[in-house]
Amino acid sequence: MEQTRWYKDRVFYQIWPRSFKDGDGDGVGDLYGVYEKLDYIQSLGCDGIWFSPLYPSPGVDCGYDISDYMDIDPLYGGMEAFRKVLDGAHERGMKVIMDLVVNHTSDEHEWFQKSRRRIEPYTDYYIWRPALPGGKLPNNWDSQFEGKAWQWDELRQEYYLHIFAVKQPDLNMDNPLVREEVKKILRFWLAQGVDGFREDVITFISKKDGLPNDYWMPTVRGIFHYNHGPRVHDYLAEFRRDALSGYDTFTLGEAPLVSPRRALDYVDERRGQLDAMIQFQSMEADCFMTDYVPLPFSARRLKRAFDRWQKKLDGRGWNMLYLENHDHPRVISRYGSEKYRVESGKMLACAYLFLKGTPFIYQGQELGMVNWRPDDPDLYEDVQTRWHYAHMLSHILPDRVRLKWCHRSSRDNARTPMQWSAEEHAGFTTGTPWFSVNDNYRTINAAAQEDDPDSLLNFYRRAIRLRKELRVIRHGSFTDHAPLSGSLYVYSRRLGNERVLVVCSFVERPVRFRAPDGFDLSRAELVLCNYGAERSGNGFITKPYECRVYHFAQNR
Repeated sequence: MEQTRWYKDRVFYQIWPRSFKDGDGDGVGDLYGVYEKLDYIQSLGCDGIWFSPLYPSPGVDCGYDISDYMDIDPLYGGMEAFRKVLDGAHERGMKVIMDLVVNHTSDEHEWFQKSRRRIEPYTDYYIWRPALPGGKLPNNWDSQFEGKAWQWDELRQEYYLHIFAVKQPDLNMDNPLVREEVKKILRFWLAQGVDGFREDVITFISKKDGLPNDYWMPTVRGIFHYNHGPRVHDYLAEFRRDALSGYDTFTLGEAPLVSPRRALDYVDERRGQLDAMIQFQSMEADCFMTDYVPLPFSARRLKRAFDRWQKKLDGRGWNMLYLENHDHPRVISRYGSEKYRVESGKMLACAYLFLKGTPFIYQGQELGMVNWRPDDPDLYEDVQTRWHYAHMLSHILPDRVRLKWCHRSSRDNARTPMQWSAEEHAGFTTGTPWFSVNDNYRTINAAAQEDDPDSLLNFYRRAIRLRKELRVIRHGSFTDHAPLSGSLYVYSRRLGNERVLVVCSFVERPVRFRAPDGFDLSRAELVLCNYGAERSGNGFITKPYECRVYHFAQNR
């Protein structure tokens, strides 16, 4: 029988702190700004918050290069401001989860600085290897961000492994002292009162014995040797047993290249070490493995990803639902239409918010924020974007083509400041913003949508309220009624005699829809739609990016 846990009835809001709201006027988003906006988050119907890293950091990877795990960066207001936000969230009945980033640290972390000097007990806190004969690298692995995965350290006279940026050395989780450090981090934040953790690339923490060369993967060599490594389940079980047990937490693991079948090894409710996983398959409907290898958008590919996770985890594990976060471009620019920004934004909300799982909304998603397209590549801040522009196919592609590539794929598309109003700097700050504000903020902002009943913001509020009101949406069974359609996503949820039917068109052109067998639309209530609510028999011709949600009550 499916376990009932608090996170299964929640809707989370992800905050990327630097760009959410600046409360002290220095141009950088902070916890003072978050405190100001707690009521706004609650007004959406969200009763959970996921914070991207708030810890002290040099900022090479915008906070994912951590130099101190047991503090809050003064840039964000320090521990005092964090406690105020945590208390404010809890007073509003909201849960708070932190980002746990323990595959790697900053190279400015005390552990690394002592490790490179061979100061015990830190000597083996990281993955060090001598050069091979001729000064060759220890193996042929690639990093995710900056060239090869090995960097020479002049002080130690060895290479260290960095799966991400050069200044993000990988921890050696095989060292039991490192695992003890992770448990200290978990216990520290649980003692502060946080409610769980989003665990960054957690499936990378165990590397294959011997760190062998990768002769299978043509790009990002090594990923099959450090993803789902030989002891990853042992380590996660250890963290749960020694640090998380005794707390009613929500643990969410980020898992690149994970299938539903593999995910059950982590999230099976009978034996798993995590509660849910952030999978990437639903973000691969317009690319191959990474946003930087673009493909034409395919609604079938998106639906197939949704359907597989809904069906394979049903009754055994729990889904995490999302279409945007800090690591991907804006979804309307990808899967929807900027021409039909509001209509397609509403449709995309319906496409995922009524699936089974815990939904996450990323800051600005509810406003329909879209991709940012600077004229100058030097305006990009993201380490991955800058490296791709400077190196990937630079000997083949002209500058304008590479810039267009970044316009489509850069993570910075999701990291421009939150657009609160049409005031200067989008109401994000009274100072000079740390990063460029998207020029469309005068028309796309929260203030303009607040009192408009037809706005995307208020559509999200209605959709979340509907999800909260109807248990069938949260816990009912799932059926896809048009799996072969390249235009329509038609799925239903059922709990007892109660049903919900969701109809989403992913195209601008008109498409003929007929209700599936057993669904009489005349006996249903049209509870949500992005166009007029006219009656149309048991079928209709869709308008551009139309969506409808029908509720069939038990007594109908």
